[in-house]
Amino acid sequence: MSQLPDSIDQTVSLLRQTGYIAGRDLATVVYLALRMGRPLFLEGEAGVGKTEIAKVLAEGLGRKLIRLQCYEGLDVNSAVYEWNYSAQMIEIRLAEASGELDRERLGHDIFAEKFLIKRALLQALEAPRGAAPVLLIDEIDRTDEAFEAFLLEVLSDFQVTIPELGTIRAEEPPIVVITSNRTREVHDALKRRCLYHWVGYPDAKREMEIVQARRPQASAALAKEVVLFVQALRGQDLFKSPGVAETLDWVTALHELDSVTLDPQTVNDTLGVLLKYQDDIVRMEGSEAKRILDQIKDEIRAMALT
Repeated sequence: MSQLPDSIDQTVSLLRQTGYIAGRDLATVVYLALRMGRPLFLEGEAGVGKTEIAKVLAEGLGRKLIRLQCYEGLDVNSAVYEWNYSAQMIEIRLAEASGELDRERLGHDIFAEKFLIKRALLQALEAPRGAAPVLLIDEIDRTDEAFEAFLLEVLSDFQVTIPELGTIRAEEPPIVVITSNRTREVHDALKRRCLYHWVGYPDAKREMEIVQARRPQASAALAKEVVLFVQALRGQDLFKSPGVAETLDWVTALHELDSVTLDPQTVNDTLGVLLKYQDDIVRMEGSEAKRILDQIKDEIRAMALT
């Protein structure tokens, strides 16, 4: 297990060594969250790399990654713990068959820890000192306000209460990363317990660095065309602009097709890798895609002459 970084520069290096090219603003808030022991709340469009930050932190620091994927209707049973009712019933039947009728003892036995199914939050809190994991609470905006309210106890005191067993406190708080795609506003009470950062789309220079780091098999010429094309797409009136994840997928797809440069036919054939809504594909394919492609090739030629 690696030590926490001692500076912003070390944080930048930590992220880079696992393939995450972060701007200094993001590296700063990550560094502060690690040093202050505060949860990191990341908002931004889908596909910009919010979830990936938790993954690279776990890899770079040598920590276990525990992921709680949020969804509508998520409750304590799915996020923290639930009792293994089938095993408890078997225990009761066995006790009855053996003639053991001490109800108080039986009630104590069936609510022992061996019948407890530990979910993500409880697993994160029970890690021993020196082995605190990275806890990723992904897409918190998909849950409801009742679950947000429950998280306040966890994030304030890093503890949960199980009525049958008592309060369980973390020996060492986990590193917490919370992400949101901002499909709804998350309550201020939760955000106040975190350090906040908006993760936006990268500029062309940083996106080029990301492609080179994550898809080194792609030629520099093709990578440049891809990045400039995606950057131009984000300036269009689309229902959902492509994120960095789609950029990397497109580079991979083009490499699999043995493409060495972009051409109108290839762009049209592979737009479904970049765009996930049919209306966006219809708007961009054909003459519009060719217009953007001609524009970026002119840019590349102009850069070569300067």
